[in-house]
Amino acid sequence: MNIIDDLPITEHTMTADGFDEAIVGTVERFGDSEAIILYDKDQVISILMKDMPREEAEEYFYYNILGAYVGEGTPAFATLNSMECIK
Repeated sequence: MNIIDDLPITEHTMTADGFDEAIVGTVERFGDSEAIILYDKDQVISILMKDMPREEAEEYFYYNILGAYVGEGTPAFATLNSMECIK
């Protein structure tokens, strides 16, 4: 089973291809009719680093993934902090 199968999505929900293992959940915003997929930014970059060095992976992420706004349902990317950092 894929994590995406357990999320409240519809046929209009957009995903970032190849990064399902970086999904942490969904985001809801006032005015949006669809849930938005939320990805762990650092995990997406780690996936990219399987094929390129960190600097290239980060540049690719910021330009081609984060910079690819394709409408209201465009996925969101979070920088996750451990609870130790928050205390």
